[in-house]
Amino acid sequence: MASSPSSRVTQSAATVSAWAPFQHRMFTLVWIATVIANIGGWMYSAAAGWLMTTLTTDPLMVSLVQVANNLPVLIFAFPAGALADVVDKRKFLVVAETSIALLSTLFALLVWRGSVGPQTLLFFVFIIGAAGALTAAPWQALVPELVPKEHLAPAVALNSLGVNVSRALGSALGGLLIAALGVSAPFWANGVSNAGVIVALLWWRRASRSSHHLPAERLGSAMRTGFRHARHNPRLRAALVRATAFFTFASAYWALLPLVTRERIAGGPELYGLLLGVIGLGAILGALALRRIRARFGNDRTVALSSLGTVLAIVLFGLARTPVTALLASLIAGACWVSALATLNLSAQMALPDWVRGRGLAIYIMVFFGAMSVGSALWGQLAVWVGLLNAHWIAAATMLLAIAATWQWRLQHPSTIDLSPSRHWPMPQALLLHDAADGPVMVTVEYHVADDNRRAFLSAMDHLSQARRRDGVYAWAVYEDAERPGRMLEAFHLESWAEHLRQHERVTNADRELQQAIRQLTQDEPLVTHFSSTRTEKSSRWKPAALE
Repeated sequence: MASSPSSRVTQSAATVSAWAPFQHRMFTLVWIATVIANIGGWMYSAAAGWLMTTLTTDPLMVSLVQVANNLPVLIFAFPAGALADVVDKRKFLVVAETSIALLSTLFALLVWRGSVGPQTLLFFVFIIGAAGALTAAPWQALVPELVPKEHLAPAVALNSLGVNVSRALGSALGGLLIAALGVSAPFWANGVSNAGVIVALLWWRRASRSSHHLPAERLGSAMRTGFRHARHNPRLRAALVRATAFFTFASAYWALLPLVTRERIAGGPELYGLLLGVIGLGAILGALALRRIRARFGNDRTVALSSLGTVLAIVLFGLARTPVTALLASLIAGACWVSALATLNLSAQMALPDWVRGRGLAIYIMVFFGAMSVGSALWGQLAVWVGLLNAHWIAAATMLLAIAATWQWRLQHPSTIDLSPSRHWPMPQALLLHDAADGPVMVTVEYHVADDNRRAFLSAMDHLSQARRRDGVYAWAVYEDAERPGRMLEAFHLESWAEHLRQHERVTNADRELQQAIRQLTQDEPLVTHFSSTRTEKSSRWKPAALE
């Protein structure tokens, strides 16, 4: 018996080596450089959390370190994602990473001089986080340029592995450096850790991209189109809903871990760094096992199992009175964290065509960091109100409820869906004669449908409306001739001629299959007509004769 497409995808995913992306030199160099940079980043993150506990023991202020680090993503990630789709990603990243290095070095100097209070700490965490937010979507959007499509899944997993290798090393080193050289040492290390990334980006030469002879999208229009695409992309929406459910509650142990270490276990910075390092170790083990776990259970169950494991970890953190319990909780938390993170990230990646990848991933990143920010503030304030132990109990219980509440949002692996451009729409020469900035534009498509096919046709048109809107259409409707039943007119609107020309380039092979299915339900070849907006000159306004 022939296997189904979904089973073939699962078998293929299981047979591709987890290390296959390292066959590509540029991916390997960038991966190594980002691991080094992330080691510095995790040293800085651990040191910032611990520094705040030396400045104040207020649980809310301690949890606000996570908020200040994550909140900038909500403000800057999406504009950065839009820019990543319309400018050179490499140059953009060079400027952003250089800014991070300079800001981090300045912050290290202030910490070294003892000039940092709680408010100053939060301010610098925020602005360094803002610079980092500008790089988040471009870095993720860059992955498909470094590896072929068949290696994308292991590349995403290896990136998660790299983050957690750096977490294991950076967090542990951060605690040791604080104990040995003082609290400013991890901040100095973070200031110089981005050098390798900057050098790798300067050395890399991207493959030439095909020229479409169209003007670059304006930032405002690119952002509107990106939001519209996400709104009408059901696969991306599923990943966003499941990500919100997971990260809002998983943020509890991240936000409260410094207080668990200091108040519940009476540990110091070395233990705090060790716990973060064991979370990283658990994530490494989880990343190595993830390929087989996902092949056996699928994306949905992998995320659900990761959520259940995180519930167990939160309970153990709440009960921890000794380092052993906390270390066990950290190991479980790390393995579950990377399993959910890599699976949700891959689902978002594979749901997006190349032209909107930066914007789509920016929205995913905004959801990720937004959930972490809201969750961190929530659990910190809850710990003030009901105590540290009860905050952990509530987080664990509500995460269990979230698994059931979001199960209907299924993470279907979309590898069987071809999102590459189809290029099958003919390009009317008349379109090329118009000013690309003129607009808006209305396009109509006339169909003739037999009565027997009417219900199937209208159902297919509902799916087509989503595809049109994903590709830049801001208004869509289908009408039926009142005097000639079966004569259907589809009408959709775009912002300009340039946007309609881009629509020609955005239509995917999956869209083409849908359009071919619709064609089978019609009697004649659809008639396509293009309309441009008209502007009446002020000097030649028409007046009725009665008013002259």
